[in-house]
Formats: sequence, structure tokens, C-alpha cells
Amino acid sequence: MIKVPFVKMQGAGNDFIVIDHAVGIDYSVFARKACDRHMGIGADGVMVLDGSSTGDYRMRIINADGSEAEMCGNGARCMAVYIAHKFALVPEIFSMETIAGKILAKVDGESAQVRLSDPKDYRPNIQIKVEGHKLTGHFINTGVPHAVIFVQGLQEMDVNGLGQLVRHHSVFAPKGTNVNFVEKIKDGCVALRTYERGVEAETLACGTGSVAAALVGYLQGKEKHIAEKGAAIRVVTKSGELLDVSFDIDVVEDKCVITNVWLKGSGKFVCKGEYYFHS
Repeated sequence: MIKVPFVKMQGAGNDFIVIDHAVGIDYSVFARKACDRHMGIGADGVMVLDGSSTGDYRMRIINADGSEAEMCGNGARCMAVYIAHKFALVPEIFSMETIAGKILAKVDGESAQVRLSDPKDYRPNIQIKVEGHKLTGHFINTGVPHAVIFVQGLQEMDVNGLGQLVRHHSVFAPKGTNVNFVEKIKDGCVALRTYERGVEAETLACGTGSVAAALVGYLQGKEKHIAEKGAAIRVVTKSGELLDVSFDIDVVEDKCVITNVWLKGSGKFVCKGEYYFHS
């Protein structure tokens, strides 16, 4: 048995077990056990703070199923708040190394902004057929892969059932995708429900999914694209918390290039303690 100090945090209802790097722990096994909501602490994933050779800190994201994720927007905000409270001296803006690349963060109490890696692999208007449903999806990688599907009647959607089918669909093979069901509320604001890969269920919020919904919503809502600095979209998560996404748009050879993507929202402490890890 190993006693592992932990802090539990949540960002917009997406909850995480945050720990410091420890030698001898298999993080895949640790996450599967600790994230269990009946036999463990219970969480959507584990965030590990480690040293970095390319940034100020390194953040590892282990999903509840034990797989390691490239990036997590809500988790990054929680980690940023954790770092700011852990160390006496933290720069106003600091960097965190992730598999998806280096991101930036700035913290104000239990609120944080993180600048994500630039989105890539945008593929609009993908036709998806699942069990009699014909859906139009839009794919974008915001650090991790996301399918965005615009719907009406968001609250009546079978997010777990339909989300699981789309998550494993052949058009997103071999890695699969997170699945976001999005409904426009008004100009500049969308509502979102997400089926998360790695959690394999709907979560109360998804940071990179919120960014995907915002970016695709912006791109799909414009007949003609023009350069714009500080474009902004607000996202209403299932938990009810509002997340703010801002970004810059450049137009190069009639194609949109999105940079400087920031995600703003909470990163709140829930509790702390020691977890008795039986490997």
C-alpha cells in the first residue's frame, strides 16, 4: 500500500484528482482505481504535476479508463490554479508542457485562463450514419480530437447512446473522437453536452470540447471569413457554468487560420487527503 497525497478539484463540473509525480506509481492503474466513484475517490481523470525540460511545469492527464490524454482544457485550468496555490512565486503567465504541446496559463484566485495549442485537422460536413441516424459532423483537433454535431432539442439528446456510437465510428478511426452535441442559443453563445473519450460517458463539462464547439460554431456561422482579433464565444456547459473562448482569425489564401486560443473558467478546490493505493 502506498499513501498518495491528493487534492480533488473541479472545473465547470469536470472533476479531477490532482497529484504530484511519484516514483513507482503506475498511473494507468492508479487512475482506474482512484477514479472509481464507488471504490475510489471518484473523478473524470487524474492530473499529474511533473517537472519539465521545455516549460515551467509538465502536466500529464490520465483518463478514468487509464489511457493518457494529450490535453484537457478544464484539467489545465485546475492544474494552473493548483500550481499557483502550491508555490510561493509563480510568474503571472507560466507554461505547462503537455503531449499536445506547450500551453500558457494565468490565474486569478480559483479562476484561470489557459492558452491552448493551435487547432488543427479541421474537416467540416462529415456524413455519419449510425443505427438509422444520418448526422452531419464537423471534426477539429483542439489538443484532442473532437466531433461537433449541431442539434435542436439538446436537452432531449441521448448523449451517452448516440455519443458512444459516433465516438467509435469508422470515419474517426483509429483513435476515435470526443463527441459534442451543440445548440445555438443566440449570437455568440452556444450550449454544449459532451461524450468524452477516455471517460466513456457524458461529463458535466469538457474544456477542449467547449473550444471545439466555439471554433466550429464560429466557422460555420460565417458566409465569408475576415481577419479578426479577439473573437469570442460563450459556452454553456451541462453543469450550467459558462466558459469563455477567445481566439484570433487570420485568412490565408481564402482559408481560416485560428491562433491564440484562450479558455477561461473556474478551477476550484473540493477536498484533499491521502489515497491508499494498492497496486
